[in-house]
Amino acid sequence: MKNKVLVVGGTCYCTLVNLNELPEPKTQHLWSSSSYSTIGHMGSGKSLNLNRLGLKTTLHSFIGNDDNGRKIIEYFKKEKINFVYDFDPAGTDTHINLMDKHGQRISITTNSPTFKPEIDLQKFEKLIEENDFIALNIVNYTRYLIPLIKKHNKEIWCDLGDYKPNDSYFNDFAENADYITMSSTYLDDYKQVMENLMSMGKKLVVCTHGSKGATALTLEGQFIETPIIDSYKLVDSNGAGDSFFSGLLYSHTQDYTIEKSMKIATIVAGLCIASKELFNEDLTTDLLKLEYKKYYNTD
Repeated sequence: MKNKVLVVGGTCYCTLVNLNELPEPKTQHLWSSSSYSTIGHMGSGKSLNLNRLGLKTTLHSFIGNDDNGRKIIEYFKKEKINFVYDFDPAGTDTHINLMDKHGQRISITTNSPTFKPEIDLQKFEKLIEENDFIALNIVNYTRYLIPLIKKHNKEIWCDLGDYKPNDSYFNDFAENADYITMSSTYLDDYKQVMENLMSMGKKLVVCTHGSKGATALTLEGQFIETPIIDSYKLVDSNGAGDSFFSGLLYSHTQDYTIEKSMKIATIVAGLCIASKELFNEDLTTDLLKLEYKKYYNTD
């Protein structure tokens, strides 16, 4: 069974500040209900969830040769993630996330990584050869790996995040991915966008809508709607999209139907938002089976 995944791009160290409501744009003093610091970003969330789901996961990212970079290294070491990294002279990507009780977020970048770092293509070619699936995050340097991925005929799974069809930044990712997930946040007609992407030869396009669930569009042109599971109570919405993506990719390795895959992804995302981390620390394939039986009354 193919179960080796290379996740490329997207780690940061972030401080999360929880508020009842996001602030209005005016001078004011706010009191948080809680705050803490941990790792973040798309690559972190995906690798942590995929690893917990039993996939042999390798993550590559650029980090700084600094205190925050060392914290990221230690975190992945503790979680037994095969973390391959290069040092960015600009330092570690750092964020402050303001979170409200509804799951909305304002993310403030406090240290930006190098937009176009030097890449060791020989190292990446070896990583690509060794893995079955490539999870490509929309971090700028990852687009330069697409020709290598195509050369070795590996499927690209790409999370377009808050996709904007008219923003050329997304073009390389949208055009070359085989499987796509994205958020409907900035999409006026998300179904039309999904159909446009499928017309480009995609194998599956999934659009998530936060508390309104998710929609899949299949090769056969069928839209499949999947609601959220209300029983998962919101603690922290960070990582919800990455955990959903991970549930889909895991399901693909199990040859599940699209309907079941969407439900599995919904469970993984639900477990994620019920925790403070980018993944639920109790997540295992055994727990996933129990939750699936519990909420969908079938194996």
